[in-house]
Amino acid sequence: MQIQLTMAYSWEIALALAAGDGSGTEYSTAHTGRITGIRIWEYSSAYIGGIQLSYDGNWTTLVCANYGTQMEMTLLDNESIVQVSGKYDYGYIYELMFVTSQGRSFKVGQPSGISFNFYPTHDGSELRFLSGRQNGWGITSIGAHWAVYHSSDNSVTP
Repeated sequence: MQIQLTMAYSWEIALALAAGDGSGTEYSTAHTGRITGIRIWEYSSAYIGGIQLSYDGNWTTLVCANYGTQMEMTLLDNESIVQVSGKYDYGYIYELMFVTSQGRSFKVGQPSGISFNFYPTHDGSELRFLSGRQNGWGITSIGAHWAVYHSSDNSVTP
């Protein structure tokens, strides 16, 4: 599927299936710009309670809850997320790991449950946004959406 967004950036989005049980309300972190940071809240030795992304330095609305320990990663200039993996169990996402184009990783949560791994299928793609479901206590499912961004001419290739 290709979606052309009309904004300062031009993208075509590759959609991914979600991991997790998926109860609760739908969420999406889609926002204008490129991802420049990630915040994750983890209940002590338990599941992921909340997610927040920064786009061009502006934080999105918090997804779910800001209870527990907050961890944060700021991306470097020209760095992007190229892999999202983790584990889910007992109705919640328990672990998330983000890998960047510079080989850095950001891991939060507990290594418990069924593994999932999302990565782009097109060379040069980067994470555009996350979506899934949350139930007010924690993240119950997550999916990754990828796109290629060309800064020189604002065009996008899936």
